[in-house]
Amino acid sequence: MNALPVRCRYALFPCLLALAACAPVHTPPAALSPASARSVATSLQTAELLPAAPKVGTPRYEADRQVFLATRKLQDSPRWTLAQQDVDYATPKLMGDFSCAMGVPLDATKLPRLAALVDATSNAADASTGPAKKANQRQRPFLIDQGATCQSTLQLAHSFDYPSGHATRGWAVGLVLAELAPDRATDLLLRSRAFADSRVVCGVHNLSAIEAGAMNGASVVAVLHASPAFQDSLADAKHELQAYRDSGVSMPATQCSAEKALIEPTPY
Repeated sequence: MNALPVRCRYALFPCLLALAACAPVHTPPAALSPASARSVATSLQTAELLPAAPKVGTPRYEADRQVFLATRKLQDSPRWTLAQQDVDYATPKLMGDFSCAMGVPLDATKLPRLAALVDATSNAADASTGPAKKANQRQRPFLIDQGATCQSTLQLAHSFDYPSGHATRGWAVGLVLAELAPDRATDLLLRSRAFADSRVVCGVHNLSAIEAGAMNGASVVAVLHASPAFQDSLADAKHELQAYRDSGVSMPATQCSAEKALIEPTPY
């Protein structure tokens, strides 16, 4: 085949450049930011979605009271200590809480993509609870009956019980982690349940409030899945986490066995 004359080859360059300029540019979606996640979550009408909080005089209301009173006996027990540890739900601490369930230490500094995903999911969870809390205005249990709590009630006394923000966040994050590591799903979701149970042990939420939080957390994750940015963040975090798990890091078996034995039984 004869080569094109030099003048013809030069004449092709402008055409090729023009074609390149016209080609569609595929920009991957940006990672889901906490602010974007909050915006996504506000599309949920949680005040309509969740069952109304139990009303005074109903069997469910009285059952909540009995659970609160019965679980005061857990004060200063190992389960009480875990409930105190679960009070702090900032992203680095929350990731650490799921370390045994994941089988590896979930260090936010070593897993920045996962940390960003957990942070965004947590922000979405938080945004979803406000409307339902405002609609129900359910009092916290320590304002109805006397009993010890595992954290200060000074600020909590001015916020509402139903649904539990901790439970919503714990379930939302646990569901996302289970999607990233389905082989660890049972342990991860057990830790979500325990994280919610800690609020009952702590005496700062009623049982009905943490049950509503579980429903709320699942709803938040379902809505987040419709976001391309969330899907992109999920894929990035999955690759990062898998490489980290493949590196051979692990959690102490004795520590994790003790934690599982502590959280498997329900405290109520």
